[in-house]
Amino acid sequence: MHLVQEQNQDFDLRTIRNQLGNDWFAMDEEIITQLSSDVALVSSVANYIVQSGGKRLRPLLVLLSARACGYQGQQHVRAAAIIEFIHTATLLHDDVVDESTLRRGQNTANAVFGSSASILVGDFLYSRSFQMMVQLGQMRIMEILAEATNTIAEGEVLQLMNCNDPDTTESQYMEVIKRKTAKLFDAGMLIGAILADQTRSVEDAMSLYGRKLGTAFQLADDALDYSSTNKDLGKNIGDDLAEGKPTLPLIHALRKGSPGEQVAIRNAIEEGGLHQLDTIIAAIESSDALAYTMKQAQKSANEAVAALDKVPDSPFKDSLIRLAHFAANRSY
Repeated sequence: MHLVQEQNQDFDLRTIRNQLGNDWFAMDEEIITQLSSDVALVSSVANYIVQSGGKRLRPLLVLLSARACGYQGQQHVRAAAIIEFIHTATLLHDDVVDESTLRRGQNTANAVFGSSASILVGDFLYSRSFQMMVQLGQMRIMEILAEATNTIAEGEVLQLMNCNDPDTTESQYMEVIKRKTAKLFDAGMLIGAILADQTRSVEDAMSLYGRKLGTAFQLADDALDYSSTNKDLGKNIGDDLAEGKPTLPLIHALRKGSPGEQVAIRNAIEEGGLHQLDTIIAAIESSDALAYTMKQAQKSANEAVAALDKVPDSPFKDSLIRLAHFAANRSY
């Protein structure tokens, strides 16, 4: 069994994208084509958010999964674009709900175009993604993606319920990650295996890999919210605290901190805002909350890699292993 080791600092997602050859460029072309709309504002907002950078890990996983499973067709390109559209729709809606002003190092769409436009264009991307699912012509894939979008919406609501609640447990937090983030990673990996007509055993392995990778990625992201810089991460530091989100670093610090630190953290979660940011970061550091969070990310990444034991060796499988490696140790 492969284990995730310390990150190679020379890791570059472009290397993996280049490995996919024309697949990556074909996906870009599909995205551009499908963004077309007679309504100018729809095209403007959709293009702004889709072309604003980002790692595009979710569509990358669809392409890698299909090729790792031996798929030789081209439907995975459209499937990857569908996953990216669903993800982008969630970002547009998230930024409105969270009143975020910075994402991927630039102004959010709602900051540029307004909240109403962002919500409605998010709806456009959701509906366009379902049109594209019909074009794939595979009912099982439609079922998987319909379930995924519903689960993600439930995860968003659960997260909203947890906001400003300092009594949110680690278990409740992990349930939000499972639904809100990991589900789309899971769905993308599973679709690649289905397109390749793989066995249920391989499908289950790919699904588990995606779920564990998505978990590792989100855990690392939540740790970075208290340890990175705007330049590295592409968002404002302390955004989660400002929104009153009790993520794992806060939950652990609240559990392990001194009585005074616990009071400060509870107040910060209940009130939101960054007026206690320095105090909270000090409490997170003194309780080793970031180390604890990254340890959980590492555990999930190792489980993702272990799931690939049932998948035949190939350069594409190697890239999936490297992605798990990256997700658990990333600094951006």
